[in-house]
Formats: sequence, structure tokens, C-alpha cells
Amino acid sequence: MSDHRAATARSTARGTATARTRYDAVVVGGGHNGLVAAAYLARAGRSVLLLERLGHTGGAAVSTRAFTGVDARLSRYSYLVSLLPRKIMAELGLGVELRRRRISSYTPTQRDGRPTGLLVDNGDGAATAAAFRRLTGSDREFDAWREFYGRTARVAGAVFPTLTEPLPTRAELRRRVADDAAWEALFERPLGEAVEAAFADDLVRGVVLTDALIGTFTHAHDPSLRQNRCFLYHVIGNGTGDWDVPVGGMGALTDALAATARAAGVEILTECEVTSIQSDGTRAEVLFQGPGGREQTVGADQVLCNAAPTTLAALLGDEPSGPAPEGSQLKVNMLLTRLPRLRDRAVDPRSAFAGTFHIAESYRELETAYREAASGSVPPVAPSEIYCHSLTDPSILGPELREQGYQTLTLFGLHLPARLFAGPDHDAVRAAALAAVVAGLDGVLAEPLVDCLALDADGRPCIEARSPLDLERDLGLPGGNIFHRDLAFPFAAAEEEAAGPGARWGVATSRANVLLCGAGAVRGGGVSGIPGHNAAMAALGR
Repeated sequence: MSDHRAATARSTARGTATARTRYDAVVVGGGHNGLVAAAYLARAGRSVLLLERLGHTGGAAVSTRAFTGVDARLSRYSYLVSLLPRKIMAELGLGVELRRRRISSYTPTQRDGRPTGLLVDNGDGAATAAAFRRLTGSDREFDAWREFYGRTARVAGAVFPTLTEPLPTRAELRRRVADDAAWEALFERPLGEAVEAAFADDLVRGVVLTDALIGTFTHAHDPSLRQNRCFLYHVIGNGTGDWDVPVGGMGALTDALAATARAAGVEILTECEVTSIQSDGTRAEVLFQGPGGREQTVGADQVLCNAAPTTLAALLGDEPSGPAPEGSQLKVNMLLTRLPRLRDRAVDPRSAFAGTFHIAESYRELETAYREAASGSVPPVAPSEIYCHSLTDPSILGPELREQGYQTLTLFGLHLPARLFAGPDHDAVRAAALAAVVAGLDGVLAEPLVDCLALDADGRPCIEARSPLDLERDLGLPGGNIFHRDLAFPFAAAEEEAAGPGARWGVATSRANVLLCGAGAVRGGGVSGIPGHNAAMAALGR
């Protein structure tokens, strides 16, 4: 049993019978947002039952020993934290350490036939300026970089505090931003226009654009602005946009949340799959199956759902609204005996892999890969982002592995939508996608990745890949969409102001006493706890 599952087992009960037949609130789903919502409600004096389909809480934010006989705890799905407000951590008394990464990113490339790259060092502005100069031959791009991200930082400082408040209207949020040019660039016009106006270098443009494409199948000039919404949530976290490492892995965070919820009085049942929710808007009944298929019904005044909106619609017996969710990523976990050497010898691999390591993510490469995937083909060299958790937090490795210099690598592949994996040849397509991202990495290494992979107790290479359809199967994410559905701008339509607490907090559903507390809520997505907090505030009438 992994450390995550052992800790979770101590704070939960395997589904048998509930302690009572009716609760003030039932929370459906024990991911991090469901745990946040349950903890807030219980701390406010409400009786709360939390039902989780899997045998453990944590959802996508878990730590797992992924490789047989190997003492390494990987954050198997979600792996970094940016949007979790310090306010929520303080209010729930979470003692989890989030460690700041000094290196922002490294992007290797070739210029004039020689290997080079761009290293962005958060702790050394002079070194970063020199890296831009080495890549581009002048200070122009670095000056544009500072101006561009200075503007996004000001937007972050204005927007982030509103995420744990009732939804502002569009006009109210624009007044808070107080920068018409920034508002136009991020909220009104396709992001590609701002990127192309600010930067001339193709590689620098790509590094900026990647934050708009995480798990989102789109392009720089999409008129729907899906890319803008994705970009916004990736640059506003805690008013800085920094992406932090949870010490002990993602499971340390959700184990702490489960312990907090349990201590507050939440009753947590695992291996309990909710099959139906019936509500007249005032009272609700939740039907679920425990181990062995035993059916139970429990009553509640309120239901908070941590599942995707399409899943909730099915539970309520409603027709789903909007397009079917679709994820667009390949998640790859690896354990290495050592970090691989780079073709760009000017950069130490311990620096290059300590931040986000961009592969095949120039502006042109991103557009090419999007067009290839949109035509129905796995891009031959798929764009991806890599990060070494163990450089920042060695605690996820056992003592022997640490002594021997082992390291973890997490890879997140872009422009690999669920549609590519549909059909009977799923495993073959996943293998092709894995080969495509590995080919991209090998193209910038001085040695093949396979030479650095550790072996498990059975002699197999320590590498695993998860497609969007794997995430759908493993975690119940429709289409493998890590955001449950397309992200939404963090403001409300003016008419929603008087539509009740659910709408005011961005968590409303078709039933007044059923609220969304997961990533599909307005201001959902990422490991944030924000939808859980906001659903609890709506349920409490605050």
C-alpha cells in the first residue's frame, strides 16, 4: 500500500452503512475540492457525509508507488500547485509545505546549427537576461518579457483575491484590473495577438503560449478564447503565478485535507459510488452502491458534487448541456538512475530539469502539432513539458535511491486530444504518443532517455503513460478533461447577481440545493480548493 493510501485508510471507512440516514450535507467525490468543501461545512457545525467511488480519497491529487518494488512516491496525475490560496490553507490549518521552484523554465533549441536554449531563472535576473541575449542576440526579447509578465502580474494581483469572493460581474472585474490594454489582451482578443505583438522570437513566443494549452486543445488565435482562459488560470496563482512543489508529493496535500475533514467530524466512506441524486430544490436523496453492490439511500438538505457537470447531469437525470468534455494530454511518469546529459552543454541538467523543461514548444511547432492532431494524427514529435520533482523535494525517494542519485521525471504532453485515442486501437495510439514525446526529448539530449531509465523489481523500465481515456477510466473524468469542462472567465453575467447563493459563488446547478464543488465550477480547474471553498460558502449562505 502506498503512503498515500495508508494515511487515507486511517482517516476513512470502507463503505458499509452510514452512521445516520440524513445529513445536513452530502459531498459526492473525495478529491481535494470535495475534501475542502466537507471540511468547511463540518467546521461550521454541519453534519457531513462524503462518498468516494475509489478506495481512497484524493482524486487526481495522489501519490503512488507506480513501479513494482521501487521506493519512489510519484504524483501520478496532478503534480504542481499554483492556485491553492494561502487563505484556504490557513483557515483549514493545513501544515503542508509548498516549496518554491527557483528555475521557471528551460527550453532547448538549435540556432545556426548549434545546440542552445533559454533558461529562465527566477532568482537571477542578470543570468536570465544573459540567457535571452545568448539565444536572440539582443536585449529586446528580455525587455519585452519583463514588460509582458509585469502586466500579467498586475492582473494576477487584481484577479486572484476575487476567486474566493462572490463572483464579480465582468464590469466589476474590469474595474479591478484597471488596465484597459491588459484587459483587451487577456479577456477580449485571442491571446496570439498579444504574444505576436510583444515578442519577435519564435521560441520565446512558444514558451509564453504553452500556458494557454495545458490540457486544452486549441490554438493561439481561437476566437472562442479558450486559450485565453487557460492562460489566465496559469499566471494568476496567489497573485504571482508561481507553481510550487508540494513536499511529500500531491498525496501529502490530500492526506492533510482528509485528516482535517475527519477531525472536523466529516464521515468519509470510500468504495461508495453515487448512482443517483434526487432533489426538489429543498431536500435531496442520494443513492449509492457500497462494496459488493449493496445499495443505500441517504437524505440531505444539500448536496455538493465534486464530479464533472456532465456526470452530475446524469446523476440528476438531466440532459447534459454544452459540448462533451475532451481532455488533451498525455501524462508520463518516469524514474531515472540519473538525469540525462544535454546537447546544450552551457546548462547543467540539474538546472534545466528543476523548472519546466519545454520540448518542441516553439510557436511554429505548437501550431504544427495542433494542425496534425486536428487532422486525426498523433504529432510525430509531440510538444511536451517535463519537470523533476525530486530535485526540489528529494523526500519522495527512499534513502537508498537518494544515495544512488535517482531522480523522477514527470512529462505532460500537449495536443493529444481524447479523440485520437478513441476506438479499439487505444493502446497502440498511446504507445505512438509516448514514442512521439520521447522522440522530442531524445532530440535535445546527448544520450538516449532509455539509457537513464531505472528498472523495476521485474526488470521493466520505470516509465508509464496515461492518455485522456485512461484518466476517464481511472478517475471518472469525462473525456479525460482535467478541468471537467472548458474553463470559464472568473466573472458572472450581471443577471446572475440575484439568482441565489449558488450563482453568486459560481457553483449553481439546475437544483437550488445541489452545488458544484469541483473543477467544473466557475473558477475551477487546477489544484486550488477554490470551488470547494466557494460551494461551502454558498451552502452556508455567506
